[in-house]
Amino acid sequence: MSRTTDACTDDARTTDARQSATRRQILARTGALGVGIAFAGELSELFAGSAAAQGRAGYGPLVEDPAGLLDLPRGFRYRVLSREGDALRSGEGRVPSNHDGMAAFAGRRGRDRVVRLVRNHENRVTAAVPVPVVEGLTYDPAAKGGCTVLTLGRDHDVLDERVGIAGTATNCAGGRTPWGTWLTCEETEDRAGTNGYTKDHGFIFEVDPADPRRSGAVPLTAMGRFQHEAVAVDPGRGVVYETEDAFDRPFGLFYRFLPRRPEGGLGSLRAGGRLQAMRVPGVPDLSAVQETGASFAGVEWVDVPDPLATTTPIRNQDFGPKGITHGQKLEGCYWGGSCVYFVSSYARSREGSAADHFGQIWRYDPSARRLTLVVVFGPDTDVQLPGEEPDNICLAPGGGLMVCEDGEGAQHVFGVTRKGAVYPMARGRQNIGTAAEPAWGEFAGVTFSPAGDTMYVNVYTPGTTFAVTGPWHE
Repeated sequence: MSRTTDACTDDARTTDARQSATRRQILARTGALGVGIAFAGELSELFAGSAAAQGRAGYGPLVEDPAGLLDLPRGFRYRVLSREGDALRSGEGRVPSNHDGMAAFAGRRGRDRVVRLVRNHENRVTAAVPVPVVEGLTYDPAAKGGCTVLTLGRDHDVLDERVGIAGTATNCAGGRTPWGTWLTCEETEDRAGTNGYTKDHGFIFEVDPADPRRSGAVPLTAMGRFQHEAVAVDPGRGVVYETEDAFDRPFGLFYRFLPRRPEGGLGSLRAGGRLQAMRVPGVPDLSAVQETGASFAGVEWVDVPDPLATTTPIRNQDFGPKGITHGQKLEGCYWGGSCVYFVSSYARSREGSAADHFGQIWRYDPSARRLTLVVVFGPDTDVQLPGEEPDNICLAPGGGLMVCEDGEGAQHVFGVTRKGAVYPMARGRQNIGTAAEPAWGEFAGVTFSPAGDTMYVNVYTPGTTFAVTGPWHE
């Protein structure tokens, strides 16, 4: 079941029968019988939007797409903006593989207003289509990952598509800054000499969507070298929160970076600062906490001994006799109101976690130094409902949350209303398996246009970027 608690005030936020058993997780009211998905209590802490959007549970059933790409509710339509392997409009090469994290920024092109999409490519050395090497934008020519930037005009016409950064590795998620740049994160700890790399990897890089050459390809080394996933910036204090999606034990940590120049601005994070890891007294493993509403005061932040992990990965380093707090699959991260929220996509005891869960959302209140478990996903109850392994998440302008699942079987984007009802928003139809054993690429990078009238989302494989329009505010 899933329950929620009250929290910080926010100032501003037909399923395939072949789904695997583990995908039959739902968010249900305490004591509910699996007839719907809801949270016990309001989720106003997570969402911004109009009250009118709170009363309806979605936009109706999904309509099968005759083109076999993307199922949406009636009244919605999509446009394919970009596909893996197509030519980049800049002439720099082909659209890279493995579309992942993404954000949309308002901009101008001459006198015209445009939207710029910065898109990660989670490419490893085996990637089918690498990010093209571009002089002045490449960190390590041996690495295949990076970002591309799409410039969109009216009606979502693609005016330009070019490399934003190249020569990075396994660019998974990241986060936007208050000054309008994108922080792209390497989800790897590979050193120079590994997989043919010529430089160490595991860093965060800043990308300027308006002019990538202004940001270049400079690793923000003070922010740590580890298996980065996502970041969120406290706009008032300038503190940057970071999640670590470590693949093995000990699992990842939740970090904060105290920049030397907290006022921000392009390039400010290069000035350095202090990297710290979260210690929750009495909680060495977040998965051990199972009850929503569980709250822990007196959260401590401990300086990381060696942020560059020159000999030992950070999560293995000595944090003193009290140790440090770990969590499996720490992924999505975002700022809402006066708190930071982060996702643990799942925990499995057979893999080394203290307990099992199908997804959690945690809230940290910096002013109170308090950590609270606000959402728990599960248990397994209804084949027609979502949703294991929440991954990418974003706030929707109409008063809810959009969640990309990252599991087996059919792949969806799910919406969550402020009242807690969960509904299918999109389903991928591109079969990357066989007719006998179909499979679908996960969704990633869900984000909304600055005007709130378009949802942009990626399919990871085959790399495809969609713009989805329709009656969002109804």
